Amino acid sequence: MEIEKEIKDYLKALKFPILNKQAFNEGNIKKIVCDGGHVQIDLQLGFYAKNPIAELKNIILKGIQELTSHKININITTKVKSHKAQAGVQTLPNVKNIIAIASGKGGVGKSTTTANLALALSAEGANVGILDADIYGPSQPKMLGIDQRPNSTDGKTMDPLVAHNIQVMSIGFLVDQETPMVWRGPMVTSTLEQLLRETKWSNLDYLLIDLPPGTGDIQLTLAQKIPVTGAIIVTTPQDISLLDARRGLKMFEKVNVPILGILENMALHVCSGCGHEEHIFGKDGGVRMSKDYNVDLLGSLPLDIKIRKDLDNGKPTVANDMSSPITKIFSEIAIKTASKVADISEDHSAKFPKIVIDKNG
Repeated sequence: MEIEKEIKDYLKALKFPILNKQAFNEGNIKKIVCDGGHVQIDLQLGFYAKNPIAELKNIILKGIQELTSHKININITTKVKSHKAQAGVQTLPNVKNIIAIASGKGGVGKSTTTANLALALSAEGANVGILDADIYGPSQPKMLGIDQRPNSTDGKTMDPLVAHNIQVMSIGFLVDQETPMVWRGPMVTSTLEQLLRETKWSNLDYLLIDLPPGTGDIQLTLAQKIPVTGAIIVTTPQDISLLDARRGLKMFEKVNVPILGILENMALHVCSGCGHEEHIFGKDGGVRMSKDYNVDLLGSLPLDIKIRKDLDNGKPTVANDMSSPITKIFSEIAIKTASKVADISEDHSAKFPKIVIDKNG
């Protein structure tokens, strides 16, 4: 029918709020039926985004009301799918997508970013986990306010601990916080694989891996043995940080892990006393890097004492203050990240039949 075609054309022309990209295509327009004075529209998105989807639904309703006087019902569902990782790497049960959070150097706020981004993804509706892969300096237990040890219900795997609705595993749960990890590379990489594969993750849409800084053993193990969907590079605007971040970005490119984007931390400091704004670590470094490598800048975060205080109290800002401007920034970064993952080709490896040879003929 003509009206159905008009509605489909209208939907295809819509931009998704925040992302400024096409919201719907043939694949996610599931049904348009006009019958007996009613219009039923079923749509499906590949990522969660509570507020933008609600806004989008209202936009669609108003737009279609200009096309027809029929009674309109719009149903928008979300289904996060598994997406491709490196070829030949064994997938992980109950984990659809793994996102590596990396930096070239320490002190740029990578762990802070991981905790708040995980919470922001969860707030949009996704099931999220964190693997603290910084074996030498685990910080997620403190940041998320967890001081327990994991249990094992089957005697073979560990149950992740849960904080703020996030599933978490860290070496920090298994050793004393003040015990130094005096381990060589092979021990560290073996421990990382054990923490990842022997944790009983439950139906995760996204598992964020908080990597240690640099491009050493753990990063190479991640790239070669762990099915990573994509990586986010965290940097500050200063030149030395950008130089190291570029090395991290190039490492992931060499092992065919897609770069989801760059996140610029400590981009601006606003004095809590007088309100004076100052670019302490330089200006627009993340913008320049994103242009140089044709990679999206997911967002820029301020240097704010609130972020540090909230983490020290075990309640990251996104969980502690939903109305904070910082939470709003992380929400937008989460939606952009989830959208980037959804754009990666799907993983169909589980759909291929297994060949079994019967020796008994």
